[in-house]
Amino acid sequence: MAARAALRRRYWASVPARLRLLRAATALLAGTLAVLLLVAGLTALGTWSSVAGHDAPRTTSAADLDLALNDMDAQAANILLSNGDAGQGRLRTPYEKAVGYYGDARREIGHDLSILAVAAQGSRADEKTVESLTDGFAEYQELIGRALESDGHQGGRSGALTDYRRATGLLRTQLLPAASRLLTSNNAAFDTEYSAARSGLRTQFALVLVLGVLLLAVLGVLQRYLARRFQRTLNPAVLAATVCTLLAVLLGAQMLSASAEQLRVARRDAFDSVVALSTARAIAYDANADESRYLLDPQRREQYADSFLAKSQQLYGLKGATLTTYDSEVATTWQAYETDHHDLRFTGDFRRELDNITFPGERAAAEKTVQTYAVYQRDDRKIRALLAGGKEREAVEFCMGWEPGTSNAHFGAWMSALDKVADINRAHFTSAVEDGRSEVDGLLPWACGLLCAAIVLAALGLRPRLAEFR
Repeated sequence: MAARAALRRRYWASVPARLRLLRAATALLAGTLAVLLLVAGLTALGTWSSVAGHDAPRTTSAADLDLALNDMDAQAANILLSNGDAGQGRLRTPYEKAVGYYGDARREIGHDLSILAVAAQGSRADEKTVESLTDGFAEYQELIGRALESDGHQGGRSGALTDYRRATGLLRTQLLPAASRLLTSNNAAFDTEYSAARSGLRTQFALVLVLGVLLLAVLGVLQRYLARRFQRTLNPAVLAATVCTLLAVLLGAQMLSASAEQLRVARRDAFDSVVALSTARAIAYDANADESRYLLDPQRREQYADSFLAKSQQLYGLKGATLTTYDSEVATTWQAYETDHHDLRFTGDFRRELDNITFPGERAAAEKTVQTYAVYQRDDRKIRALLAGGKEREAVEFCMGWEPGTSNAHFGAWMSALDKVADINRAHFTSAVEDGRSEVDGLLPWACGLLCAAIVLAALGLRPRLAEFR
């Protein structure tokens, strides 16, 4: 009781003591709020740097690796298919394009593996996966190299097919599952950081409001006390400090809420679609490779036909559809969608993209992708019909050709349409990152500066009143 009485006499019993206490409370709350906003702003900038410089690139590298592996195997099949008999009867343009694309894919895989090796540091599971991929990729290249060498000799097609089958088996049982694990792992790590960052921003937003209300309350008490004790209506400096505080709280809250919203746009609206579309592109390349494998390897045609249909179902799923009925069911379900955009009778990656339409121009680009996909699917049936009719050479030329109206030309149009959808989402991801950074860069200095001004103004407003008691 004695200590309590002593504290009361020191800090509240006299008018100067009360004024000093209110001044200290104002400075403490304003300083704490400024520090909170500074920490929150710097943390947000760190999050944006991590998202743009680490989380997104390593996830897209894993997706690109999946695509490049499928593309490399597809081009190996195309090289073998277009080579003819040890170079005799070679389809020159398809062969040269396949050789070029094969080299591009191999270089892309090496680049992606180097990025993922750095990203895997600290995660033993990811490190082992990258090591396994690197070793498996070296074995895969050796098998493909042997296949291509054998195919360059008269009578070498049988040996080439044996090595190519082993390489494709290695791709499917080891390389692609490992690439998929890396994609899942890196995407999950990004998602974890996203969730933690959003949670942190919500917490900081609440704290800013609480501290802001307390500071405004203290300034209100101070203004009222000065008015009653010194017979003045308002203290201009304290009023200015109150206005500065209110503006600082509004700017700080806007900075945090805008950061949270831009982070949601970057991750959920844009990047989720980028990942889904990258996966769809990898599936598309693998499906395209199944056509080449179908023509290349007569003993496994049924297997490759089933594989092509399975990948088609992953992209545009139609329950119970077969290669014979698939085209007509695509036409029927797509017509239903065009009549009513809520009438989606299909599943798969295209459905997921159409369910996540967010940005201007995205729906039209996504619809164009499905329309070009339907054209490519009809080409596949033509290839199989030509082969069934004993026109193997015509089937190969239609499958491998790049002239307008051929399967590869239509595949290219489909990939261009798919890329346009992905580019829209990538552009908005980049825009969201830039907008999130600019919100922090633009508002943080003002909010902290206004709080510092509030401290100074409150002190200046009390200075003449305290001087009266000296």
